[in-house]
Amino acid sequence: MRRAAADRSYIDPMARPRELVRFGWTDAAFALLAVATAIEAFVRTQASGGRFSPALTAAALTAVVLPLLARRRFPFLVPALVWILAAALSFVDARAVVLSFGCYLAGIAAAFLLGHLEDPGRSRLGLAIVVVAAALVVANDPNVLAGAVFYLPGFFALAWLTGLTMRSRADRADAAEQRALVAEREREAATRVAVAEERARIARELHDVVAHSVSVMVLQVGAVRHRLPDARADDRQALREVEHEGRAALSGMRRLLGALAKDEDEELAPQPGLGDLDSLADKVRRTGLIVDVRREGEPIELPRDVDLSAYRIVQEGLTNVLKHAAARTAVVTVRYRPNLMELEVLDDGVGPPSDEGAGHGLVGIRERVNIYGGRMSAEPGPSGGHVLRAELPVEGAPA
Repeated sequence: MRRAAADRSYIDPMARPRELVRFGWTDAAFALLAVATAIEAFVRTQASGGRFSPALTAAALTAVVLPLLARRRFPFLVPALVWILAAALSFVDARAVVLSFGCYLAGIAAAFLLGHLEDPGRSRLGLAIVVVAAALVVANDPNVLAGAVFYLPGFFALAWLTGLTMRSRADRADAAEQRALVAEREREAATRVAVAEERARIARELHDVVAHSVSVMVLQVGAVRHRLPDARADDRQALREVEHEGRAALSGMRRLLGALAKDEDEELAPQPGLGDLDSLADKVRRTGLIVDVRREGEPIELPRDVDLSAYRIVQEGLTNVLKHAAARTAVVTVRYRPNLMELEVLDDGVGPPSDEGAGHGLVGIRERVNIYGGRMSAEPGPSGGHVLRAELPVEGAPA
């Protein structure tokens, strides 16, 4: 909350000048239009005469334009008032309204603003006001051509239609932006869920590995304790405490992690390793995908958790190939390096090698690799298709 408030406190001062630029120039333009309308009306009336004095005519026409400065406060009333004032003034001096270029531009702007309203009902009412008022202004002018009663209101209706079109475009852009934001939030939420599920799965798998190792340690400590002579009572007591702590750790781990197991069969099932890759490849081949398993380097004895994670990485890589790559063949390569294991799944498909394109499989692979401080990449292959690479450090392996 504090960070969001701090971000807003920084953004708002930075955005304020842009808001002034965006809104200020239109206010300045309408103010300039009002001044130009007054000068035009005064000069024209003084030169050619009129029903009223130049000053009164200029003031009346300026009153038609000036309300546009309050358009943001009263988005419907102001542009409608422009047309109502113009129509009312035409009953007094129609020539002054018809001959005023400033009133002409103000009418276009007001019609556009009425078309640009968010409320469709008010926008349609605005169109009626524009057409009726324009027809009255033209009809009250004794010197206007008969056809102008029809085509001039139609011209201003086009300005209204332009505003309506711009509003529709803005609404579609806003809707698209909102959909993009929602999709981004959903994608982030789905990624977080995928990470949590993968971590829970890793915890379930490592539970057996860790529990087995701790159980062996506890049994060996118990065996040593029983072989100690009575003379070494202090040592026996120390080992008894170690054995007690080990059993307590096992019990606590079962309570904390046991709930993560989906069912008893999964919890009791033997965990696979790289020795089961050929069996995994056979299962995948039954789907129609040609799988080639290759091993490079001298095989080394892996810790059970690393062996299990390496198998899961290859399994997830082949699953992504089946789901997303539309491939015919896949090559799985296991490379044994000094203190390092490299895994590679190369296919000849066309699917995108990204978290978005491959569901959340790569998210889970990345979680497994990060646990051991390894590295992974998913990118286009050297000769087509895509390649998944993962490196897992192996502590204690022979160099």
